[in-house]
Amino acid sequence: MLNISHNKLNQKVGLERYASGKKVFHRRHYKHLNRFLKAFSVMALIMLFLPWTQNVSGEGFVTTLTPDQRPQTIQSPIPGRIEKWYVREGDYVKKGDTILHISDVKNEYFDPKLIARTEQQIKAKNMSVNSYTEKVKALNNQVDALGREENLKLQQARNKLLQSGLKVKSDSIDLEAAKTNITIAQRQYDRVVQLQEEGLKAVTDVEEKRLKLQETQAKLISQENKLLAARNEVINARVELNRIRAEYADKISKAESDKFTAQSNQFDSEAQVTKLENEVANYEIRSELYYIRAPQNGFINRAIQAGIGETFKEGDRLVGIMPSDYQQAVETYVEPIDLPLVQLGEKVRIQFDGWPSIVFSGWPNLSYGTFGGEVVAIETFISDNGKYRVLLAPDAEDHEWPTGIRVGSGAYTIALLDDVPIWFEIWRQLNGFPPNYYQPETTTAKAEKK
Repeated sequence: MLNISHNKLNQKVGLERYASGKKVFHRRHYKHLNRFLKAFSVMALIMLFLPWTQNVSGEGFVTTLTPDQRPQTIQSPIPGRIEKWYVREGDYVKKGDTILHISDVKNEYFDPKLIARTEQQIKAKNMSVNSYTEKVKALNNQVDALGREENLKLQQARNKLLQSGLKVKSDSIDLEAAKTNITIAQRQYDRVVQLQEEGLKAVTDVEEKRLKLQETQAKLISQENKLLAARNEVINARVELNRIRAEYADKISKAESDKFTAQSNQFDSEAQVTKLENEVANYEIRSELYYIRAPQNGFINRAIQAGIGETFKEGDRLVGIMPSDYQQAVETYVEPIDLPLVQLGEKVRIQFDGWPSIVFSGWPNLSYGTFGGEVVAIETFISDNGKYRVLLAPDAEDHEWPTGIRVGSGAYTIALLDDVPIWFEIWRQLNGFPPNYYQPETTTAKAEKK
């Protein structure tokens, strides 16, 4: 067996005498085998030159074409407690249908008459605003009345000042007249005294003139006093005029200060009214949030928060819903090395999980059970799985996708690229080279059109 012995068994024992040996070592079988090998070699050589369609494969799942048609969860923007369910899992709901009723868990919203009481506060504050408005009007009238009264008082004081001035002028003229009279009386007295010394006048005449001179002097002093008194009246009139101005300025300032205070209170009350109205609007909106409604037509998938009396926080997911009206699409993932080969508008063959199919990746025309797709979106940033996400829509020129598939089903995609010989594809696969750079005609046509 290991050719250790020099005695070779095959030379001493003939295998042709056995039936199996006769069949194996018969020269006729050699001819058939040689013919088969020759035919197989020719066919293999011919097959090496047959066309092979390069492709980029990927794995994904069925989704929807637009984000608003995809499965979603319904959250509550406020914390609460579940009170009642109106649906069951699998039920069909229309947009706006009530799914469940919740109650509030915050103590500031426990009052069942919260909105009514807040509206009463608004009415009270509105009455306060009206009161302050009327007070402002009254103070405006008071300021106007004080202004008119000040004008009258000032006019009266100016008249009195004018009268005092005229009296000063009159007393000044009387003083000048008194001075003239005393001068005349002094001359007459001196003349009578001289005549009396000469013996022409009696002593009684001298005494009369002296008495008249004294009376004239007294009148002069009296007139000077009157002039001083008149001048004092002028000063008093000016002081009174300034006093009136200061008095009414103080009164008007106080009235305006009260008016501004009333206006400030009025504005503060209006701000409180606006704040209360905002609170009422928030309470009304919050009361509407106690009923969780369907955002669109669809089917209830799963109740995430189940039971009665269970509490949850704001933003917690309560129930999942699947829209009933949607356009199917396939979300697949390709390797980064193959991403430059995928273009918008490129045709893709799709094999759905659970759908019978026979796939020849290099000969798409011989494949059975695959459906056409078209690239409508390519992700510009790599996903968490280290691949790039590509969104496929149904090809309008191909067969319709089966109605039995559901969102979330698995899918295997084959993006068709350039046609090359089989020997080239084998050589590329053995060397680990990427497929030939390929740009579909649709993309080229769009670029030329632009």
